[in-house]
Amino acid sequence: MFSSLMPQRKEFFELLAAHSDRVVAGANATLRLLNGLGAGTEDIPVLVAEVNMNEQSADKIKAELITLLHRSFTTPINRDQIHTLTIELDNVLNALQDVANAVGMYNIKESTPEAREMAALAADAAAKLNRAVVALGDKNRKQETSDLCKEIDGMESQADRVQRKAITGLFAEGSSIWNAIRMREFYALQEEVLDRCEDAAKTIEEILIDNS
Repeated sequence: MFSSLMPQRKEFFELLAAHSDRVVAGANATLRLLNGLGAGTEDIPVLVAEVNMNEQSADKIKAELITLLHRSFTTPINRDQIHTLTIELDNVLNALQDVANAVGMYNIKESTPEAREMAALAADAAAKLNRAVVALGDKNRKQETSDLCKEIDGMESQADRVQRKAITGLFAEGSSIWNAIRMREFYALQEEVLDRCEDAAKTIEEILIDNS
């Protein structure tokens, strides 16, 4: 009975890693979605469904992790930080889902260089976030984890610059108002993915500081 209240340290980290795996899968599907728009190289509805499937799969992992938190007497790191990181990983997937679903909602038939660049940044940030989460349970990898978080922060700043350039271009090109408005909103959804990755990275940095 008592042993069931004290799960192995690895259970929390394994679930967090599984959750971040879904983030990577969702980000990669979104990247393929944006790269395939207008090129005829990808089945767009299938890729949108893939992003949604990964979000739903992650929801199950999130529920399992929160249940484990509630029934655990002790946790390897602060339980509030585990809960926060879980929610923030979920927020990344929700943001990816918003991007994928917006392709149909906004009737976006073709991609743009900026949209593809932001999708690539999101996929790269998701991969680094996954690596940081996987390394989180290893005290010997603190510097590596910290470096990954800093790289994610830098990528969010880069996405900001790409977004500003894209929006400036929309209005400078004499684009139709409708197209400018819908693409501005779409770029904002893409940038939100990087924002949410940055939130998760900051929580990981806080965990590293509190456990140094």
